[in-house]
Amino acid sequence: MVSEYLLKILSRSEKETKEIGKKLAQEVLKGKKPKVIALIGELGSGKTTFIKGFASGLKIKTKIISPSFLIFREYPFFYRKRKYKFYHWDLYRLNSKKEILNLGFKEIITDPKNIVAIEWADKIKGILPKNSLKIYFSFKNLKEREIKIKK
Repeated sequence: MVSEYLLKILSRSEKETKEIGKKLAQEVLKGKKPKVIALIGELGSGKTTFIKGFASGLKIKTKIISPSFLIFREYPFFYRKRKYKFYHWDLYRLNSKKEILNLGFKEIITDPKNIVAIEWADKIKGILPKNSLKIYFSFKNLKEREIKIKK
């Protein structure tokens, strides 16, 4: 039987989780992956840590802070002398899909110069682009997290 996941990774530390995020960002920049990344998993399972590594892979120098109370943060960056934007969304406190649409979500995810990572993306299943890369985070034990990547 063929696995439904493109990749399953066991991370044994925050450092490893950040490194996985960094490597994926480098693939996204090469155009080999979708520009909308949906992160799904329990509280504390490594989503924000992954995002910090992802931003590092985009060469973003600004400290990445979870946008739990703001819904999203925008980080400009340059790649091959072109300006892009990385959007980090955290939908933990989202009450309805309408909230995200009122924040310009559709416009942001359709702009080819944007890369978007969405924590708690399972809250907006119906409005995620079909080609989103889905990443599932789960606890294995106190130190280990399983990261499953699915297209």
